[in-house]
Amino acid sequence: MSLTGLFLLSAMPILVAAVMLVGFRVSARKTMPVTFFMTASIAVLVWEMSWLNLIASAIQSLFITFDILYIVFAAILLLNFLKYSGGVEAIRSGFAGISSDRRVQVILIVWLFGSFIEGAAGFGTPAAIVAPLLVALGFPALAAVILGMMVQSTAVTFGAVGTPILVGIRGGLQSEVIDGKLAALGFSFSDLIQEVTIKAALAHGLVGTIMPFLMVLMLTRFFGKNRSWREGFEMLPFALFGGLAFTVPYVLTGVFLGPEFPSLLGSLVGMGVVVFAARKRFLVPSREWQMEKREDWPSEWMGTLRFGLAQEERSLSLVKAWFPYILLAGLLVLSRLPQLPLKAFLTSISVSWNEILGTGISASSTPLYLPGSIILVVCLATFFLHGMKRKQAYSAWKESSGMILRAGSVLLFAVAMVRVYINSGQNEIELASMPIVMAEWVAMKVGGIYPLFSPLIGALGAFIAGSNTVSNLMFSLFQYGVAERLAMPPTWILALQAVGAAAGNMVAIHNVVAASATVGLLGREGMVLRKTFFPTLYYLTVTGLIGLIAMMVGASDFMSP
Repeated sequence: MSLTGLFLLSAMPILVAAVMLVGFRVSARKTMPVTFFMTASIAVLVWEMSWLNLIASAIQSLFITFDILYIVFAAILLLNFLKYSGGVEAIRSGFAGISSDRRVQVILIVWLFGSFIEGAAGFGTPAAIVAPLLVALGFPALAAVILGMMVQSTAVTFGAVGTPILVGIRGGLQSEVIDGKLAALGFSFSDLIQEVTIKAALAHGLVGTIMPFLMVLMLTRFFGKNRSWREGFEMLPFALFGGLAFTVPYVLTGVFLGPEFPSLLGSLVGMGVVVFAARKRFLVPSREWQMEKREDWPSEWMGTLRFGLAQEERSLSLVKAWFPYILLAGLLVLSRLPQLPLKAFLTSISVSWNEILGTGISASSTPLYLPGSIILVVCLATFFLHGMKRKQAYSAWKESSGMILRAGSVLLFAVAMVRVYINSGQNEIELASMPIVMAEWVAMKVGGIYPLFSPLIGALGAFIAGSNTVSNLMFSLFQYGVAERLAMPPTWILALQAVGAAAGNMVAIHNVVAASATVGLLGREGMVLRKTFFPTLYYLTVTGLIGLIAMMVGASDFMSP
């Protein structure tokens, strides 16, 4: 079969999912089983993937689904603990004290606090934390999920203390051949990683600065009483200020310190600067904006997560209310630093199944290292610190467990589809996996303007796998090879891959399902995708243009052919 025919077959399940979710507004609960069986059929009949490999891929997906559900459950549980302890009301009052303007709150909570969580933990944790927190503060569930997905963009390339670069690019590219080429030029693989880091940070800095403004526009246009773009544009000066407060230290950290800390330090500096500016009302519009009144919200905005005040709640100080999140952020950072023994201890305990059913497919989980375990530790600390009663803890646990059950079946099919896609390369006819075939077709068709499409390939990997790291693992070697064939600077193409993979997280299906589960919005994933498609398109288009301009002005690197 021709490459074009293979491309069309590879793309079919993704197109069907998009049409069902976005076009016909079918829920993910019904869509994902259809697309899984379609993907499995194509893998077996065309790619000649064995039934054992198919079953092994499904088993592998169970490990990944557990990891996702564990994180989501723990995030919901923490919010419910704070609900019953009175922490939610204290946090709500605290933000009102900084600014009661919901547009300012979006920049503080989603853009800056969400980016910090991404820098510390990654792997979808920001949406799982931020979305229910927004609902607790009075935002509609639909808005909370859309905004929670949008924050999974600029910070993602350097999320989880640089994992997408340090594990994704390194694991997907490093080999004796590449090391030999670098050594001949007098460089090491660490030099390549740093070059990719610098270029990715610069591209994100240029593209990502406007993201908080886009978040504000989404809020005012779709969730304001007047459904107004103009009310979003009123916030442009402060939103750009908030964007720069993050991206300037973010870029400087990437250039001078490496891939581990841009998102962490950028968000920390940004939070301090923006909170101070908001208190002083620097660039904040004089006219305060509020959302549509809750009693006028359409039913499609509403999730099942509720944060009404309970009789048992009592007043907490703002410091005590925020302490669980401060503790969470601190523990996440400490657990991710390779220089400390904590990471080695947490990762030493794993559950794994190597070569499942005698195939080359393996699966593993490190439960203690997952953000879910860190969050549960914080829940326990919150129970004692906030003086909660057992009855309150039981109610929080019961509510959280009920919400997570519906997400499980959806994620099982979504993640299984992903693993079949990725593992389809394990076949007897030596045909590359479906994502690689799609990438090869794009590269063959576009030629000299390839930098414009390089981010799209990164986004494709993230859309399928729901992970910047996995996308980089899948496509780094491919992107490097295309750069060599087209005589383009490899580190620039790799940086475009990394940035595109970050943007793809905004529309990754199982990320949308996981975020929706945290606020009880399952069944409306198509609505979320329709809204997040446009910021994703913006991110990929501008990033591609940056890459194309870099090639046009003769950009090069130490590995240029």
